Amino acid sequence: MLFDVTWQILAAAFILDLLAGDPGWLPHPIIWMGRAISFFEPVFRKRIENQLRAGLFFALCLIATAFGLTWAVVFTAALIHPVGAAIVQVVLIFYSFSTKSLYRAAMDVFEPLALGDLAQARIKVGYIVGRRTKDLDKAGVTRAACETVAENFVDGFLSPLCFALVLGAPGAMMYKMINTLDSMVGYKSDTYILFGRAAARIDDVANYIPARLSILMITPAAAAFSLSRGRRAFFTALTQGRNHKSPNAGFPEAAFAGALGVRFGGPNIYHGKLVDKPYIGDTFNDPIPAHIGKACELMMLSAFVSVVLGCVLAWGFV
Repeated sequence: MLFDVTWQILAAAFILDLLAGDPGWLPHPIIWMGRAISFFEPVFRKRIENQLRAGLFFALCLIATAFGLTWAVVFTAALIHPVGAAIVQVVLIFYSFSTKSLYRAAMDVFEPLALGDLAQARIKVGYIVGRRTKDLDKAGVTRAACETVAENFVDGFLSPLCFALVLGAPGAMMYKMINTLDSMVGYKSDTYILFGRAAARIDDVANYIPARLSILMITPAAAAFSLSRGRRAFFTALTQGRNHKSPNAGFPEAAFAGALGVRFGGPNIYHGKLVDKPYIGDTFNDPIPAHIGKACELMMLSAFVSVVLGCVLAWGFV
């Protein structure tokens, strides 16, 4: 029963995310995860000489701890009262979703762009992407914002939803630790090329199925705007979803590119190195600032489609 989630739990978590987002006045588990990663990284580096092995044990220990601690919290709540366990699961799954915060962050980029303040837009988009932003033109800033909305539909919503469906709140928190590890140490820099490799590979595996399922969530969402957009989303994802350095990010990005009729990808500078990424949606034009709002609308509707399907599955199997 500890891993069971009802459709009411999923719906409540999603509604809570839409209403509250990530309120700054509440303690957030992701912050604690980040602190744990920063604290234990030097410990594992010092105690295990082989950096590949050190990074593997480091990642596995933190992932197992996130799962175990969440399980213990839900178990303790269930001992007190089943309703308490349900409330705890709602709150923890809510913490794993980030639709509203992603919407806010992307629109924070759009607002200065709409006012012609490119310098401020570069700063804002730098908060949500890993590439160097100080030299981006308007199209580059817009493209970066749209791409991160598309990619983070999976990382920030669909993947934690899938893990919650299978393993309840412990699964959702386990996924967030996997994703946080990747965002902090999963780089190909000199510092993390060995130590962070395991975290990056585990994140690739965790997102493999959700990234491909995202096509089936984005397509009907795009079709709700127009059937032609739905068709473009589906076929662009199928034909160009692998046009990405990441084994997963290309699928939601290609679906968004097709739905919006814009071009993503191309060369960018990440952590001081030029990465020559292939284009996605290469027959389309570069996005304009208005596409940021459209990408956000598509992301929110895709999340709604996903949670409705998730609620149907939870209702049928729990």
